[in-house]
Amino acid sequence: MAKAPILTPQAEDFPRWYQDLINKAELADNGPVRGTMVIRPYAYGLWERMQSEMDARIKKTGTQNAYFPLFIPQSYLTKEAEHVEGFAPELAVVTHGGGKELDEPVVVRPTSETIINEYFSKWVQSHRDLPLLINQWANVVRWELRPRLFLRTTEFLWQEGHTAHATFEDARDFAALIHQDVYGDFMRNILAIDTIPGRKTVKERFAGAINTLTHEAMMGDGKALQMCTSHELGQNFAKAFNTTYLKGEGEREFVWQTSWGSTTRMVGALIMSHGDDSGLRVPPRLAAVQAVVLAIKGDEAVLAKVREIGAQLEAAGVRVVVDDRTDTPFGRRAVDWELKGVPVRIEVGPRDLENGTAMLVRRIAGGKEPVSVDALAALVPGILEEDQALLLQQTRERRLARTVDVTSIEEAVEAAATGFARISWAELGPEGEAKLASEGVTVRCLVAEDGSVPAEDDQPGNVAIVARAY
Repeated sequence: MAKAPILTPQAEDFPRWYQDLINKAELADNGPVRGTMVIRPYAYGLWERMQSEMDARIKKTGTQNAYFPLFIPQSYLTKEAEHVEGFAPELAVVTHGGGKELDEPVVVRPTSETIINEYFSKWVQSHRDLPLLINQWANVVRWELRPRLFLRTTEFLWQEGHTAHATFEDARDFAALIHQDVYGDFMRNILAIDTIPGRKTVKERFAGAINTLTHEAMMGDGKALQMCTSHELGQNFAKAFNTTYLKGEGEREFVWQTSWGSTTRMVGALIMSHGDDSGLRVPPRLAAVQAVVLAIKGDEAVLAKVREIGAQLEAAGVRVVVDDRTDTPFGRRAVDWELKGVPVRIEVGPRDLENGTAMLVRRIAGGKEPVSVDALAALVPGILEEDQALLLQQTRERRLARTVDVTSIEEAVEAAATGFARISWAELGPEGEAKLASEGVTVRCLVAEDGSVPAEDDQPGNVAIVARAY
C-alpha cells in the first residue's frame, strides 16, 4: 500500500497544499482572534532576513527609520475624504479605555498617512527641511473578512515609508526609486521572484493617491499576488493637514508626498512561488539557514565530523546549522529540513566517514551525490548562487508560459483561469474593467507596450495585465 503524501499535492488542491505546508513546516498558527496569526520562529527568521535586506536598501535612499503610535484619533482619518472612505470597512475602533468611554474614539493603525502628516506639518517649515524621508517597521490592523495566513490577516507586519518633497517631480521620482531600486531589486535578487512592475488603474489605486506603482507576481497556481506598492500622494494629505513649506522666494507651498509599503504577505509569496509537493524551497540569499549538516547516527566520529564540516562552511560564509539530534530518527529530520526548504543538506554517516565523503542533497535543483568532505567548503557557495538564479529563472519561465495575449473580455476571463492575460487598455477601459470584476478577475496593473511602467493611465499603447488574484 502506497504511503500517503506528507502534503496534499499542488495539482490536487493548491489552497490545501498551502495550508498543509504552513502547518507541517511549522511556519504559523491561527491566533485566538479570528484573522490573526502567530508567526513561528522559522518563518519569523525568514521575515527578519526580508527586513534586513529591505532596510538596507531603504536606508541607501537616505530614508531614516522612526516610529509612530498605534492609536490614531478618529478625527484624523476624516480629514482626507477619499482615504477614510477607502479604509472605513476595515477599521478597528476603540471606544473604551481604562474602564471609561473615550471622549474621542481612536482607530487602531490601518496605515499611518494621517498621523504622520500631523507631525510632518509641525516638522516641515522651509525648503531646507525637504525632502523629509521617514520609514517605520510596525504592525497594522485591517479587519479582514476572508483571512488566510500570511496573505490576508487582520493584523500583519510591514514597513511603511512616508516622504515629503518640494515638487511634484521630486515626489514622483522618489516613488519610482523605491519601486525600482528597493522593491524591484529585492524581489529579483533576494526573493528570486520574477515580477511585473506596473501602474495601478484609477479603480485599484491606494485611497488618497494620485498614482500607485506595483509589483505583481504569478504564484504557482497561476493567480496573481500584489507584492508591494509605492504611491504618489500628490498634495491631498498636505492640504488636509496643512503641511506647507516656505519657498526660497518667501511664498508658502504645500508639500508633495509619497508613501510605500511591503508586508508579511511576502512570506506567503515565497511559499506559493517556490514551494513544491515536498515543501518550501527557500532562495539561498534569503535563507536564514543555507545549509544543514546532518549526522545520520550518533557515532562519536560522525558527530565530530559534522561539527567540523559545519565550522568549515561557516568559515566559508555559509549560514549553517549542524543537526546532531541523533535521538530523533534521521528520516524524520531529513523530511523536516526538506519541508523547510533549506537549500543544501549534507548527510554524514559511518560509511561516508570511511570513504572521506558526505552526501550532498540539493533542495532547489534536486538530486544528491557523494562529495569529498575536503571539497565542500569550496563547492557549496557556488551551488547556492546557481540555485538562487535557477529559482528566478523558473518563476520567469512560468509567468511567460502562462501569459496569453487576448482581444476580448471573454478571452481574458478564460486565460485568467490558469494564468495572466494581456489586453489593450484602450480596448478594455474602465467599463471593461468593471465587467471583468463581475467575473472575479481584476486588472492587476498597466504596463507600456515594451513592458516598462507607463507615465500615465491613458498613455497610448498601455496594456492591462489581467488575472485572478489573492
